[in-house]
Amino acid sequence: MANDWRDKLSLGVVHFMLYPVMRDEGIIAESFEALALDEFLDVIEVRRSNQPGMHQRLRHIAETSGVSIGVGAQPPMLIGKLSLNNPDEAGRRAAIDEVKLSIDAAYEMGAKICAALSGPVPADASQIPAQMDLLVDSCVEICKYAESKADAAGYLAWFTLEQFDDAIEKCALIGPSARTAELAERVRQQVDNFGLTIDLSHIPLIGEDMTDLVSTLKPWTIHVHVGNALMGDKESKAYGDKHPRFGYPGSENTWHDLKEFLEVLTYVGYFETEVPTEKPVVTFEVQPIGDELPQQVWAQTKRQWLRAWAKLGSDE
Repeated sequence: MANDWRDKLSLGVVHFMLYPVMRDEGIIAESFEALALDEFLDVIEVRRSNQPGMHQRLRHIAETSGVSIGVGAQPPMLIGKLSLNNPDEAGRRAAIDEVKLSIDAAYEMGAKICAALSGPVPADASQIPAQMDLLVDSCVEICKYAESKADAAGYLAWFTLEQFDDAIEKCALIGPSARTAELAERVRQQVDNFGLTIDLSHIPLIGEDMTDLVSTLKPWTIHVHVGNALMGDKESKAYGDKHPRFGYPGSENTWHDLKEFLEVLTYVGYFETEVPTEKPVVTFEVQPIGDELPQQVWAQTKRQWLRAWAKLGSDE
């Protein structure tokens, strides 16, 4: 691979994870601008905002600074405990409507991808097929909604569902790779603007082999997150799907795992895949733990990336 990753990919960061703005509060524009000024980045992923003028403000900062925006619907869905596979129709409708608001936000900010997650896996496994049917219907409706806005926007925004664990913390229906692949195949039979987001942070939580997972989901993967998780100590502040920095004490992923993940993505051809974005995106999802500061975590993350990239193809 070339030494400059920009020949292969666009590097991003999840703004609402690095900075404490999951609830649409705090220094949103200011922290977004600090990231936009960092030439290390090409993409910044944000949540939708209810604050008047915020979408326009973020778009102006992004366009002026030369970065792209992605939208994540996960924060309002998780905070509101919304599920796209909710067997209660009113509850499922609330989840769909929330994602549609994030699709609207994506178009307002010029974003080409909007990501979300499924609802929880049912405690009764016999209910999984029925809830998969509901999830397929929800995803198709959201994709068609995005398609209905495309002519006015001048481009088509894609909807992507992120794969999470089904047993540790998020306990999401999507989920194990076989189930995730089934969903993607079924949705793609009906719409074209649907894809998957896979996340290095979630691979240890899912408990699958990295190469098998990436290879299985490659046909539908349009977006990638990289980060860390901690499983060994339930008393730790970082336990579960908290996305601590790489190498956090007791955690699962170091720069070695990031290096291996990049090598697997290269092997399966992700960086040559046709995607809705200008180039395939690899986005850091990291969060300060305890008294750590966002700026410290971000500096450490960049150093971990540089080390992993420099060692690609080596035995180290």
